[in-house]
Amino acid sequence: MTPQISSVLLRKIMQEARGSPNAEICGLLRGRGAVIRSAESTANCAADPSGFFEIDPSRLIAAYRQARQPNGLELLGYFHSHPAGSPDPSPRDAEHAVADGRLWLIATHDTARMWRAVSNGAVHGRFDPVAFDIVTGKRVTRSVASVRLLGAQKRWSLEFDHFPD
Repeated sequence: MTPQISSVLLRKIMQEARGSPNAEICGLLRGRGAVIRSAESTANCAADPSGFFEIDPSRLIAAYRQARQPNGLELLGYFHSHPAGSPDPSPRDAEHAVADGRLWLIATHDTARMWRAVSNGAVHGRFDPVAFDIVTGKRVTRSVASVRLLGAQKRWSLEFDHFPD
């Protein structure tokens, strides 16, 4: 199933990334099935947050516990930023990622892409690009490869074919 995220959540993540030019932001993507319903920011516990992220382990444990509750949201993946880089996974991201099939949304101050952590991925042997749907009100924009916020963050520029065949 194609992951789906609201433009509100996507904008929130990108604004948080823009507001942290010297340290990677990070958090949890939670929802049901393929629908991301929550982007929960967490503390970055990495020794060097300017170049890496580590999600607060207590927040991860809490997310797993909440997922087991009736109507609890599943942990669908993670988000983090690359303040001075691209929205593509770094070799270090690949080194620390578990091939669990979870989503990784990587944002810069103005661009975001989604990835899935898998064995033998196309990028660094760990990640495959993921097309995703963006929900804005009742409108759904399908199979987006990446997004870019333009100007004062009021308009989106969408890329639909990130990786050529």
